Amino acid sequence: MSRKPSDISTVIIVNKNSVPKTLQVKTKHISRLKHYAVGVGSVIVLLTGTIFYLRSVNNQQDTEKKQLLAQIIKLKGSIPVPSVQEKKPENAQSYIQSIEGKLQKINDYLKKRGLKGFSTKAVGGNGDAEAAKLTDNETYSLYDEYMDRLVHSVAFTPMGYPHISSLTSYFGYRSDPFNSAHAEFHPGIDFSGSRGDAARSTANGRVVFAGWYGGYGNCVRIAHMNNYETLYGHLSRISVKVGQEVIVGQKIGEVGSTGHSTGTHLHYEVRKNGKAVNPISFLTLNK
Repeated sequence: MSRKPSDISTVIIVNKNSVPKTLQVKTKHISRLKHYAVGVGSVIVLLTGTIFYLRSVNNQQDTEKKQLLAQIIKLKGSIPVPSVQEKKPENAQSYIQSIEGKLQKINDYLKKRGLKGFSTKAVGGNGDAEAAKLTDNETYSLYDEYMDRLVHSVAFTPMGYPHISSLTSYFGYRSDPFNSAHAEFHPGIDFSGSRGDAARSTANGRVVFAGWYGGYGNCVRIAHMNNYETLYGHLSRISVKVGQEVIVGQKIGEVGSTGHSTGTHLHYEVRKNGKAVNPISFLTLNK
């Protein structure tokens, strides 16, 4: 079936440098060219709109993301940081370190009293059969509890020197320095010294007397644990007051010669349940 001449249109393409070319196109396509152009344009507009829409959505999501991150940072800043609580030793090494720390604290107490401390190395058990049945943690835990009690006892039990110097008079009966024909009971020990030298507490405690005390002159008495009391007599100056809590090594007065005294010195007593005991027993750890 042959096509009618009107169904075919000839398009002549002219180029000045070459022979003109002809192109036959169906006439209906030429008439619809406007519609084709409109369709292509519509597609381009639709694609362009879609691109702008997607870009807008993406920008909005970025903005929301930044806002959420800012809120998260703000919330993190408002959450209180949990306080770090001291943990109890959880292993054998921790127990050893705790024990050594307490031994060092005991040594500090002793040095303040003029006593030589002891080594904190090689802390261990005594080899008892019962102890051998305990685990390392159980053994060191028992040591740790024992050291707690020991630290407390050393801190509050009179021990060491209230004034580091030589002894001039001892505990017990002696000739009366004011009347050699008579004997008297000396309830403490005397330390040599110069007026103004510091007299120091030999244990933690509370001052129960501070003032003039008969033949003791200016006197300070301190109550300690287990019904112990220490007395410091013939002071030239008192540095504490009644009711005051004192610690080991704290200055409580100054050496003098007040009261019933023949010269400058420090009179020192240790009393147990109100009765004087020999202070010599409390000067070293070996007594």
